[in-house]
Amino acid sequence: MASGFCENCSRLLKDFAAHLRTVCREFGQKIRNVFRELSQCTCLRNTPDRSFLRRTTSLRLLYDHETQLLNQENLQTLNRLAASQNPDLQMTAAVYYLHLSHHLTSPLPDAFMDPVVALLFSSDLEVQKTISLSLVNLLIKNNVCKELVIEMGILMPILELFQSGDPTAQCHSCACVAMLASSESNRDAIMMDGIIPLLVLAKSYDPLVQQNATWALLYLTQSDWSTRLLCQAGAIPVLVLLLQSSDSEVQFYSCTALCNIAAIREHHPKLLSIGGHYLLKSLLTLMSSSVQKNSAQACRCLQTLSKNVLIQEQLMELDCVLPLKTLLKTPNPMWAKSALTLLSALSAHQPNNEALVNEGLLDVMGQLLHRHKSISVIITHSSKIITNLSSSCMGQQAVMESMCLSGLLWALVSPALSDETLLHVTSCLHHLMTWDPLKSKLSESVTSEQVSGLVKLSGQTKNLQLSYNCAAIISKLEMTGEVTQLLRPHYITMSEYLLVFLKNKDVKFQHLGIVTVFKLKKDGDFSALLANSELEVQLWKVHAQTEETRRLLLMIQPISPSSLNS
Repeated sequence: MASGFCENCSRLLKDFAAHLRTVCREFGQKIRNVFRELSQCTCLRNTPDRSFLRRTTSLRLLYDHETQLLNQENLQTLNRLAASQNPDLQMTAAVYYLHLSHHLTSPLPDAFMDPVVALLFSSDLEVQKTISLSLVNLLIKNNVCKELVIEMGILMPILELFQSGDPTAQCHSCACVAMLASSESNRDAIMMDGIIPLLVLAKSYDPLVQQNATWALLYLTQSDWSTRLLCQAGAIPVLVLLLQSSDSEVQFYSCTALCNIAAIREHHPKLLSIGGHYLLKSLLTLMSSSVQKNSAQACRCLQTLSKNVLIQEQLMELDCVLPLKTLLKTPNPMWAKSALTLLSALSAHQPNNEALVNEGLLDVMGQLLHRHKSISVIITHSSKIITNLSSSCMGQQAVMESMCLSGLLWALVSPALSDETLLHVTSCLHHLMTWDPLKSKLSESVTSEQVSGLVKLSGQTKNLQLSYNCAAIISKLEMTGEVTQLLRPHYITMSEYLLVFLKNKDVKFQHLGIVTVFKLKKDGDFSALLANSELEVQLWKVHAQTEETRRLLLMIQPISPSSLNS
């Protein structure tokens, strides 16, 4: 498998190849049996062609070793068979390639591609179907160079098979085009003559033809230029309609293609021009699919579209929150991530927040934080959503009634989370503590382990903003007897980071240090530790600097409005 494919495409290709191998193995065996019986019949001994056919049935179809399959004698025989006008002889060569495509583990020598070209131009449809299937196998296994296939002119007979009217031939040829389109350098050639036929076959009543045509269209949406040409050719309505297909693979391919198109903002008007919010409704329906990869992909497509505020408003009107909440409850964190990404975008738009709170989203966020304690991407997006939704009194009350606070506090002590994620968690907690009821609840519920985590993060120096956030949370804790007892074991460590803050040239760090010392001095143990310490000396230095700054400012006489106008 080519390393350039994503995990999902790799899986799809492997499944497709396995299916083809099964079909071809059965078909190859039937052909061998037929030829074996024919070779035993006396009527085949009447003409030179038939005599040659009998001899060529020994082209080592049963050999598996590559040195036996790819020798010079076989190449010469294959060239003669392919150039023959006898369909039986051509079929022998085609079946040989089919056998070859199952057993080859190394690149096919370029010289062996010449008979393939000749066989694709055969006047016999069965020969074309067999050799095109062989080519699909070779392309999937990366046994042939995709660029070489185009250079040898193989694309033309492949595209001509689109017009054959035979579903099997169309299925094989679409699969060939899909594999060729996976190479960006081939897309120009395919775009010249392949777009319209592919769009036609994407509407085929045969599920495999439709699936492979949609697969090929998906690859053509992976570059801006080919995407633009596809949209000009009318691909968007076709892809939107395919979201309603009964085939889950067709749904996935079309949704992924639309996601690629949606990533280019200039295509948004065309995407939304289909009446009655048809695209958004189809994506929301797909988001409720029992096939979770389709549900997640629909969510990703909507998230891409949601960068447009108008689309956000339409999504809220279409009640998008319910299927998103369902997706959040799936066990696979990747699908939860897709829903969270979209909800994060929706919650960032303030007019949506009341509806999101009313839908009980904060309650779901709390549950999610407790269920996925060690997954950074879920914790990050959950923190963003909680911050966005807690900007109103209704949102703050919902946070109070949910498990959000405890979930955020436990995230502080998760060893698996990155500093970037912890930055979002602490920013959210700091934001929540600006409201007295939430500050009181947090002060009551914080544990010894969580206080230790906050102190430790306050003292680290790799990420100053993270240090600031954690120290700010500590400074806002209500100094009740319980909180004081939790902080006392850490007074020495706290004194160290407070000294660093006071020495920092950034005024916000100095201010936080002073505020924290002021609160901690209410405890006699800290006052005793502070006395005659380096921290106290630094406090006086900051005080002296502040007084000097105030004195200098007083020396500057305000400029009167009259002097400005003169």
